[in-house]
This record gives sequence, structure tokens and C-alpha cells, in this order.
Amino acid sequence: MKEVILAHIEKKELDVLKELLRNSEEMAIIQAFYELPDDELVIAFRLLSKAAALSIFEELDTDLQKKLLKSFTEDRVKLFINEIAPDDRVKLLDELPATVAKQLLESLTPQERETTNLLMGYEAGTAGRIMTPEFITLNRDMTIEQALAKIGVQAEHKETIYTLFVTDSSKKLEGVLTLKGLLIAQGTKAASIGKTDGSSRIGDIMSKNAISVSTDTDQEEVARILHELDLLAVPVVDREGRIVGIVTIDDAVDIVHEETTEDIEIMAALTPSDKPYLETHPLRLAKNRIIWLMVMFFAAMLTGGILDKFEYAIAAIPLLVIFIPMLCDTGGNSGSQSATLIIRGLAIGEVTPKDFFKIIWKEIRVGLLVGTGLAVLNYLRMMIFYGNHDIYGDNIIMISVTVCLTLLFTVVTANIVGGVLPIIAKKCKIDPAVMAAPLITTIVDALSLIVYFSIAMWLLGDLMV
Repeated sequence: MKEVILAHIEKKELDVLKELLRNSEEMAIIQAFYELPDDELVIAFRLLSKAAALSIFEELDTDLQKKLLKSFTEDRVKLFINEIAPDDRVKLLDELPATVAKQLLESLTPQERETTNLLMGYEAGTAGRIMTPEFITLNRDMTIEQALAKIGVQAEHKETIYTLFVTDSSKKLEGVLTLKGLLIAQGTKAASIGKTDGSSRIGDIMSKNAISVSTDTDQEEVARILHELDLLAVPVVDREGRIVGIVTIDDAVDIVHEETTEDIEIMAALTPSDKPYLETHPLRLAKNRIIWLMVMFFAAMLTGGILDKFEYAIAAIPLLVIFIPMLCDTGGNSGSQSATLIIRGLAIGEVTPKDFFKIIWKEIRVGLLVGTGLAVLNYLRMMIFYGNHDIYGDNIIMISVTVCLTLLFTVVTANIVGGVLPIIAKKCKIDPAVMAAPLITTIVDALSLIVYFSIAMWLLGDLMV
């Protein structure tokens, strides 16, 4: 699609391109827009019909939206800001400079401005902030005919019509039903529901077990509910139980993408950035990295202090130094594996802080199994490579045992640390991803070295005299 668009623009066949875009699938156009150079993107977008342009604009990420806004006239900017969905509008305004956002807010119609200010009044990262107020509610006393008539009138201006929410006169959520269920009920005869199809009441066919979230529910929790329960939309209610908006499955996809990106950056000891890599200034990238690197730099000085304390042991048995990188790397890798599984489990609800001791017990068992296997493998390797070493002679067995015991301890400890730190972070309301690879590695390295040289002094004390 990208190559076809570029070819038509280069040949100045804009009428042909306009017809091509009119007959193309929306997702194909969106994919091509992400790949087009800026100038060609603007040309192609201007050839879209108004309806297609609005629909596609809402599906683009905020960076691409900002690029397009820069190319619009003032009137066209106002048109798009007024007509895109409120939740998409809030996302875009959050990304724009404060002065620009303020100007755009002032350009909204009074009704749209009120809706936008309502959404922006909720805390970032909550259901209230990402919800859309464009949904259809039905009254339980409506007949099926009345419900379908209302849907027909409002459908064009609503986010979704596939999931319908039933409320009482004060807008309190009472139930839910799908459009499919409504249409099936319309065709159902008296034998099924005891009434004529058109006069059946919504209250008779709705499900009373409506799953909902509150306005202050974390957006990750909302995405998890939509995924686990396979819902197209979930209603958002206020403290009085009144429905004030809905979060749809496409919002959940955006949430997962944002949160995953943030977690990956945090797990790599990076300060999260809201801009794409190629658009971020080197100074900003350096700032995002150096903060955590400085923390790890000073933390790593602890490891150096431990080595300095046991300098005499290293001088007496230089062979001990060879295995320090192996012990540290194995510990860091083991801890990272455990942390990754627990962080994922917390994110999708597989584990909770209540499982603290279950996690410890499981990680101890896993650590013992993995550590024993690695220790046996390492013992065989040491005996093959150093078994006939003239300097250490029979002492190589005790040196091997020292290394292998430390390896076993390191793996078990790393598993426990990697498993419990994210849980502790969650309990303290800190992002569990903070307790990831760099921090775990630093802690495990220090513990491993202390144990390593303590075991060495115990088993090899005679060689250090």
C-alpha cells in the first residue's frame, strides 16, 4: 500500500489515489500512514473523505496525530478536535504543549468542552481518564421495540452499540445485554419469554451480573478485566454506582502497549519516555539513562568493597577470582528470570501480594533444583580443567566444593530475591518493574561474594595462612 501511494503522488495522480483510498480497507491505510514520509502522509490524508479522515485519525497514535495537526488550517484543527471521540481527544491534549492544549480546549463547543474537562479531571492512569462518555443506556422498563428505536437514533454518534447497559431512572447500573441478545429476543416467540416479541421488557432479558469498574480503578486492572472476561466494553461507575462512561477493548490494547513499553524501560533501568526513540533528543536519552546508571554505579561500589575486604583470600588462592563473574552472572540471570515471571503474574492477576510465602516456597524449590544441576555441571567442569593442576593438587576438590556450594546458594537466593522484591514493591504501591534486573543483580552479587569468601575461609582456611 505504501509503495502504491508513493507512486501515485510522484506521478501526481491524485484523483486516482483519492479513489484508491476510498475503496481501500481502513487498516491497510493506517498501516501505510505509519510508513509514509511526512510530506506524503499529509497529501494522502487530505485526500480522504471527512468520515474516513476522522475514523482513521482516531486510530493513529498521538505522535502521528500531532504531525497531521501541524499541517491543518486552524478551522480544520478545530473540526477534528471537536469531532474525535472524547477519550481520544484527552489523550491528544495530554501530549500537546499546555498553551496549545488550552487554545484547543477553548475552540471546543460548550458540550464537548464540558465532556473533555470531565475526563481530564480524573487522575492519569485511571479508568475515569480513559473512559468515553459516548455509550448507549437503556431503561429496564423499555420494550425491545423502544430499545431498538433508541439505538437506531443514537448509534452513529456512540463509541459502540454491541454492548448495551441498563440503568434505572437515576442512571445507576442495573444490568447489561448485547445487541445480539436484543435482536435474538426480538425474534423470540411467546414460548421463549412468555410475551410478544416487540413488547418484551429489557429488564426481562438483561443480565443482572454486570461487571463494572470505578472511576479510580487503575487502567491496567481495567485492561486485565476486559481481557480475562473477553468483554468488548466495561462500564465505569462513580461512587454512587451511576454509570459515567465505558472503556472499550481498543482502549485496553492501547493500555497494554503503553504499560508494556514503560515496564520494559524500567526493567532495563531507564526512565520511561513518552516519545519515540528517533524523535527523542540525545540529551533527553542521556538524562533518562544516567540517573539509574548512577544509582547502580554507587551500588556496585559495595561489591568492590567486599572484594577489598577479602583481598588476602584472593592473594592466597588466585583461582577463586576466575569464578566470580560466573557466580555473579548466574545469580543475576536467575533473579531476572524469577522477577520477570512475577512481574508478569502481577500484571495479569495470576499472583497477588497475598501469595508472598507461596512464592518464596516455590522459588526455593526451583532454586534448589536448578542450582543443584548447575553445581554438578560446574564440579565436573572444574575437575576436568583443574583436576590435574600442579599448584592446587588435592585442594582442587575443596575449591570446587566451595564454588559449587556458593553457586547453589546464589541461585536459590537470586530466585527468592527476584520473586519477592516485585511483591514488596506492589505492596508499597511502587511499580514492580522497578525491582528488576539491575537492582536484583546488585543485591545478589553482594550476597554471593560474602557467602563465597565465607565458605572459602571455612573450607580453605589452611591455604590462606
